[in-house]
Amino acid sequence: MGETTVGAAVVCGGVMAWLLAERQRGVRRARLLFAGGGVVATGPPSWERAVGELRRLHGRWRSEWWALAAGLALAFLAGSPVPVLMGAAGIPALRRLRLARQTRRAREARADAVIALCGALAGEVRAGRQPGEALPRAARDSGGLGDAQGAVVAAARFGGDVPGTLAVAARQPGAEGLLGLAACWRVAVDQGAGLAAGLDRLDAALRAERDQRADLRAQLSGARATALMLAALPLLGLLLGSAMGADPLRVLLHTGAGLGCLVAGTAFEGAGMWWAARIVRGAEAP
Repeated sequence: MGETTVGAAVVCGGVMAWLLAERQRGVRRARLLFAGGGVVATGPPSWERAVGELRRLHGRWRSEWWALAAGLALAFLAGSPVPVLMGAAGIPALRRLRLARQTRRAREARADAVIALCGALAGEVRAGRQPGEALPRAARDSGGLGDAQGAVVAAARFGGDVPGTLAVAARQPGAEGLLGLAACWRVAVDQGAGLAAGLDRLDAALRAERDQRADLRAQLSGARATALMLAALPLLGLLLGSAMGADPLRVLLHTGAGLGCLVAGTAFEGAGMWWAARIVRGAEAP
């Protein structure tokens, strides 16, 4: 009887909230109608607003903190503090993964910018501009010099050591192609060789290297997917056990043997993921 009363109260509350929301929506539409001369400005649907809120919440909360939130929720459901400890222990590993992903994306973006710089500089030189005038224009259009753009542009404008400055800029992750640009500049300016031809060859080589990395990454995607699927099998086992009525969470979190199995399984799971990631990194290494 008590459960029926609570259910009826929940249903009534939901109906009242829906009616109030509809009333507020009608009032807002009427205000817009009378204030805008007959034009009603409608906002995005409710599901789009919900997705936007989730995205803003995800941007505000770093991804590694969701492990702690999941641990808190699981601890509340299972009545054990172990999931909270596991979620807190997973925060450093997830932070390292996030930072490594951001570093890889920044490196790839910088490599693409260097390729664009070589193409833009070759076009400027073919248009008849001198190298010292063409480099600042190409750097402004492509952004391939990164943090060292000011130093390289100043060296190009005022007759400084452009190859040396480019070599310093090439120390940035992903900007290794600037070493080739420095060599082309040194040969072209010091020995009078054609700069545009050298830049074309450099651009083609950098593009081929980028395509090779992309092809290798595509070939390794299957191995990554297999590793992730194997890592998710224990969770699938827990779900199947719960569906069969075995209550695996109670066994794992409230018995000594279950806690031992949980610690051993977590250690093996972490070691397997680390080993799989190490193999993939070794295959991607230049």
